[in-house]
Amino acid sequence: MKKLLNIVSVLLILGLLFYKFIYQAPKFSDGEDIPNFEAQLLNGNQFQLSDLKGSYVLLDFWGSWCGPCRQDNPNIVKLHQEFNGKSFDDAKGFEVVSVAIETNEKMCKRAILQDNLYWDHHIVLLDRFKSDIAKEFGVREIPTKYLLAPDGNILSVNESYDKMRERLQSKLN
Repeated sequence: MKKLLNIVSVLLILGLLFYKFIYQAPKFSDGEDIPNFEAQLLNGNQFQLSDLKGSYVLLDFWGSWCGPCRQDNPNIVKLHQEFNGKSFDDAKGFEVVSVAIETNEKMCKRAILQDNLYWDHHIVLLDRFKSDIAKEFGVREIPTKYLLAPDGNILSVNESYDKMRERLQSKLN
């Protein structure tokens, strides 16, 4: 019986590891091209990710209902304040694109105001993880962050803010 429990425990741990590191892993990784997508911004304007080519872009999948996302938002605000409007050696700027995985647009708008997310690019996906964009990027867990190079390649996925800051700082004029 003890041997059976040990086997079941090992299988359970392996299943959890598979779920966490394989199933929930973002679809893309460092160095890959990011697919272009179109969406309507919260302000009603049309948006294409490719419009931001030439800039560093932080593509942030988050949710107003997600505790870790809300705790993460001050870090994104700080990055935006530090690098938006700055000149880089190889880019025309730094932009943040927030992609909210939601069911309630009003809660999302409230969270944007409460968390001081004062950039232009806010997309709200009301189908949560079933939306086309979330599926295309393989987003099954939030927060998920992609730092994109000016050419559209992925520089990093879910990298620490300190590492992102170092990376961007090294490219400033």
